[in-house]
Amino acid sequence: MTSRRMRMLEDKHLRDSARALIDADIKTLKSNFAHKGLGERALDRVREGATDLYDEALDVAEDNKGALAALIAAIVVWFARHPILELFGIDTDTDHEDDGYYPWSEH
Repeated sequence: MTSRRMRMLEDKHLRDSARALIDADIKTLKSNFAHKGLGERALDRVREGATDLYDEALDVAEDNKGALAALIAAIVVWFARHPILELFGIDTDTDHEDDGYYPWSEH
């Protein structure tokens, strides 16, 4: 047999092997999609992402406890700002229509 013929037969066997692998992969993908729908797969990926994000947030929170405490304190003060300002006698009325607060509003 000539070297060209040998080379052609080797190439054909390689091609056939590659084709068999691709066919097996396609069969596996089809069976996976038949077993689980596209929506269910998307939901699983979202759950995995949320779990990873939660784990990362816990790691960051453990590393930065002081910053986390300051952030929580700032949020609490923000939501309690009106009662705190009233304790100091500062008016917290946010209705500024009557006092001409907005220069572009018509009186």
